[in-house]
Amino acid sequence: MIQNLLCLLVGYFFGCISCGYFVGKFYHMDIRTKGSGNAGTTNVLRNLGKLPALITFVGDLLKAILPILVIRLFIGTADNWYLLSLYFGLGVVLGHNYPFYLGFKGGKGIAVTSAVVMSAAHPIMIPIGLAIFILAVVLTRYVSVGSLLVAWYIPVNTVWFYREDPLFIHMLVVSLLFTAFAYFQHRQNIVRLIHGNENKLWGDKKEEKNEQD
Repeated sequence: MIQNLLCLLVGYFFGCISCGYFVGKFYHMDIRTKGSGNAGTTNVLRNLGKLPALITFVGDLLKAILPILVIRLFIGTADNWYLLSLYFGLGVVLGHNYPFYLGFKGGKGIAVTSAVVMSAAHPIMIPIGLAIFILAVVLTRYVSVGSLLVAWYIPVNTVWFYREDPLFIHMLVVSLLFTAFAYFQHRQNIVRLIHGNENKLWGDKKEEKNEQD
């Protein structure tokens, strides 16, 4: 339990590295005062453009991927390495969503959730997950739809590859927390999707700016 809590805490501080906020500051903008107010990739894209959004996205991926790869490298033979990776990744999502030095107002955690998938999941799941996300966004033109689908990917990976593990129930509960946080952070997007007034990534934008992550 101490290991789990330590990974959660360390992950939180890594997650607090708000790439969108710092990229915005580089461009003399507080991204939290623009668009949706989220310090995430989509809000950066719509207010600062493609290059700042790419930098934000890559930064958010790296802050989750690199430490989890370190966990895999040093304790990859341990029985609980996947569980520790999940705790670390959950901490990153919490830090990304609720950075303490920004008044607990950050992004929506989909980029870092994707990073956890890419670094902790079975390799074969990575291209499949990316393909599902891209296809969902291309077909619907809603980033939120792709994001909400990706949110189920960690529980799916856990069930598929670890259902016989003695720690499976524990792993599944932590995995489902990723999904729960993603849906909570996207609750307004879900309402807009239901009412048909969610902003599309391109074309037919509503008057109201409703950015996702």
